[in-house]
Amino acid sequence: MTSRTTQRSYTIKEAAALTGLPASTLRYYESIGVIAPVSRGASSKHRVYDEDDLDQIMWVACLAATGMSVGDMRTYVENGLLGPAAATEQMQLLREQELRLAAEAEQIALRRRYVALKIDYWDAVRAGDDARTALLTTEARTLADELKRGSRR
Repeated sequence: MTSRTTQRSYTIKEAAALTGLPASTLRYYESIGVIAPVSRGASSKHRVYDEDDLDQIMWVACLAATGMSVGDMRTYVENGLLGPAAATEQMQLLREQELRLAAEAEQIALRRRYVALKIDYWDAVRAGDDARTALLTTEARTLADELKRGSRR
């Protein structure tokens, strides 16, 4: 006795709902080669996604969620087809993305420090603590300069 598994197929609307990517993004990613061409229905010619398509779209969606550029995602997908031969380049792409995310995290930490500083400032204003207000104003200017330098990178 043989066991046959049938893969379910999905419309673009269902694929979008399952992956969290809008149908327009799925069409765009396919048109520029970020995801492999999707099969079409015999009579309707509409896109028909299978489980393998959804799997690929899910990990592309995860890359997109990290803020990876479309060009880097396309390279990542192309390299993925090469298997172990592309491992070094794949790791380099991911290391570069990791560095970009670390830089973003530093900027977020600076912005959070600035907001906390401004909360302290207004607390000092409310309390009538002029000395603390002056000190916090100086600190805020220094931090604002740091934020400006970071946003120019």
